[in-house]
Amino acid sequence: MANSEKENALINLRGINMSYEGEKILDNLNLYIRDKEFLTLLGPSGCGKTTTLRIIGGFITPESGDVMFQGKRINDLPPHKRNINTVFQRYALFPHLNVYENVAFGLEVKKVPKDEIKKRVKKMLEIVDLKGFEHRRVTKLSGGQQQRVAIARALVNQPKVLLLDEPLGALDLKLRKEMQLELKKIQQQMEITFIYVTHDQEEAMTMSDTIIIMKDGIIQQIGSPEAIYNEPKNAFVADFIGEANIFDAMMVKDDLVSLCGKEFVCLDGGFGENKPVDVVIRPEDIELKPASEQNSDLYGVVQNVIFKGVHYEMSIQCEGLEWLVHSTRGWKIGDKVGLTLIPDAFHIMKRLYADNTNHVKAQVEDGTVSFFGQTIEGVNLSDGECVLTIPPTAIEVVSLDMADLKVYLESLIYKGVYNELIVYDYDTKLNLLVHSMNDEQVATDIGIRFDKSKITVSSAEEVQ
Repeated sequence: MANSEKENALINLRGINMSYEGEKILDNLNLYIRDKEFLTLLGPSGCGKTTTLRIIGGFITPESGDVMFQGKRINDLPPHKRNINTVFQRYALFPHLNVYENVAFGLEVKKVPKDEIKKRVKKMLEIVDLKGFEHRRVTKLSGGQQQRVAIARALVNQPKVLLLDEPLGALDLKLRKEMQLELKKIQQQMEITFIYVTHDQEEAMTMSDTIIIMKDGIIQQIGSPEAIYNEPKNAFVADFIGEANIFDAMMVKDDLVSLCGKEFVCLDGGFGENKPVDVVIRPEDIELKPASEQNSDLYGVVQNVIFKGVHYEMSIQCEGLEWLVHSTRGWKIGDKVGLTLIPDAFHIMKRLYADNTNHVKAQVEDGTVSFFGQTIEGVNLSDGECVLTIPPTAIEVVSLDMADLKVYLESLIYKGVYNELIVYDYDTKLNLLVHSMNDEQVATDIGIRFDKSKITVSSAEEVQ
């Protein structure tokens, strides 16, 4: 983006850092938001999206960095003095007031003339489709109607920006889908900036002009819904947005990737030659044919079939990997099928751990190395710094009462035959790559145990 556009952005967050109880919530976050944009902060619980929203709204002050609004620094400006209003998941309506009185409340506090209040409230109730509900008690309204009242109350003050913190979370699925479209319509009609927080991918894809994908206080990708879905920057984004096959692969050279022992033409480059990569293939980008036609790229057997209304979702065992495929044609379990992949079906990404293993610095003292509360004895190295090479298969996920170490599970991605876990050690502040067949709950503590027989100890010079 041109520097002039960034400088003229409605909101500009520069180098924002925030921690709670010693844990980093936002890590040097930089973000600009344009006028009249519907922008969604999307990510798993604990990723920092609500903290970002609260910083913009003025409810908390960042430890460092600048919050710019229309070119002015507003770090110390209280919420009621910002031209920004907020709608929370709990609407905080006044139960003793009717719909009109709830919407008019903020204007009355500001001592706006009664005729102006009446005019603005009437217009706002028409916009949120609550005309005729003026005298209804809010306790007699449905969840969707109460949400509309909360939105009307926020918008009647004519803010430049509306912040929405998971406002649809309390609604049932049908009503939530209806309100997604309604919110987008209201935003376009009012021509103001909406900043929306959700962990629901479909919600973000439905409403947003721009989506910000966050993880562990860091922005992973910024783009339109189409760009993020079709061109994910990393495996986390690909796995978080929509369904995807994510496999280990080898980039042979530009525009050529090796997968399942076969080379495929792709449309990506810049990874170098013979480099390990992650490849993402969306399930709708795989064409299935009867295996008897013998003109497919790969061959497999249908393991499972689920009818999803507009397509069939199938699990196919192919070349030792489990493939997820969407097709308008339903196949039967046990059918032998051919899989055809066009160059545009491959999305190539750098691996987080380039050589698919962990390298951890440690110290040798009298032939003993200590790491993560464990020791390896009989090391034939001089005292000083060494490096432990810990393959992801040398780390087993176990119950907490059997664990060598309690760690925090940051992410889990299924790679077709195993789960790739990234875990965080509280004491050393290090991340570890783990391969496991276990399904674990992300953003929780899990136990791990080390197989020391698979760990290699090398001098620091050898690894360099």
